[in-house]
Formats: sequence, C-alpha cells, structure tokens
Amino acid sequence: MKIMENLWQVGGAEFTTVEDAAIYLVRFGDKAALIDSGCGDEHELLVENISEVLPTGVGIEYLFLTHCHYDHTGGAQKIRDQYGCKIVAHELDSVFLEAGDSKVTAAAWYEARMMPLAIDYKISDKTETFQVGNGQVTAHHCPGHSPGSVVYLVEFGPARVLFGQDVHGPLDASFLSNPDDYRCSLSFMLGLNADILCEGHFGIYRGKDKVKKFIGSFLNE
Repeated sequence: MKIMENLWQVGGAEFTTVEDAAIYLVRFGDKAALIDSGCGDEHELLVENISEVLPTGVGIEYLFLTHCHYDHTGGAQKIRDQYGCKIVAHELDSVFLEAGDSKVTAAAWYEARMMPLAIDYKISDKTETFQVGNGQVTAHHCPGHSPGSVVYLVEFGPARVLFGQDVHGPLDASFLSNPDDYRCSLSFMLGLNADILCEGHFGIYRGKDKVKKFIGSFLNE
C-alpha cells in the first residue's frame, strides 16, 4: 500500500499474516530501508510485496528494528539473508535479540522461539542519524514499552513521518516495560510534531492533529 511517494506498507495483518506488526518500506534514491520485519512466517509474500513497489536496482541497505518483540523482529534474519542489509537495533534490546530470549522478546506469546539474532549496528545514543541513499533516517530512543524501544523519523520534503511502532504499548513485566519511561517517551513523541504516524498495529495517522490525538490518548490513560 502506497502511503506517499517513496513510502509503502509492505507487511502486517492485512498484507502478510495477522501475527506480523506493520512493516514499512522507505526509498531514498537508489537505496531503501525497511522498518521492522514481522515474525517471518510469510517471508515469500513479503518479498513479493516489496518487489511490486521497489524498482530493480534499488537495494535495501538497512533493516531498522523499533524494538525486540517477535512480531517486529522474528523475520529479521530472513530479510538480511534475502537482501544483504544491515540490521539496526538499540543496544538495550539487542541483548535479548542476540541471546534469543523468547520471554523478553515476547516470542513465547506467539508460541514461538526467538532464535539468536546478530545485530549489525547497535544504537547507543539518545539520537542517531543514518544516511540512506540521498536521505536520512533519525533514530530516537523512546523506552517504556521495552528498554530499547526506538522511533524513527524521516523527512520527505515538508512532511515529517514518524515510525512509532507500538505507541499504544502494552506494558508488561515480562517485557521489562517501564511506565514512567513510557510516559516520558509519549511526551517526547508529541514534541516531534510529525505530520504522519506509521504505527505498528493501529495503522496510519495523517495530519499533526490526528497524530497528536492518537499519541496523547495513551498519555492520558
């Protein structure tokens, strides 16, 4: 599904399998990046969806993971094997991915096992920016849902697009969730003043007012 020029949703409940969180594809000239990987059960369908929108010769350089949970990361190794991309995650969640921790990664919720996943680049600062082709992806550490949750911000001309997977939570002790961090992160996301929010399970919100209303609704709970 085309969201705007050079931005598509290629995976998720309506596109691959109901177990998958949303998977987004962004293109910057001759390079592209994926945001999250889904659980990997419908990898071939995901590849078909990507092939339908990504021109031949445009390489996927990065797979940016928003956090360690299985519905966002279980398919990461298959994507790296397919496209030769680098996997990026925050260092605080990388620990559980590299250890194959099925509890903290929530794989156990899906009656699955998280296989150990090597992370190519571990985000360690509050904010880091990645050059992708002729564009940039900025990562912001927003803990709460998990210790190493990250949101990614991309600017397409005047439009600020926020990939805020699992803005809604949930918070759970088995995820090592932190309610205070979560509220601080929601407030931070509001300050990013995004025009479009691409969320992990609740779809796409367009317009600053709608984005802020959605994020703010969880801050007020």
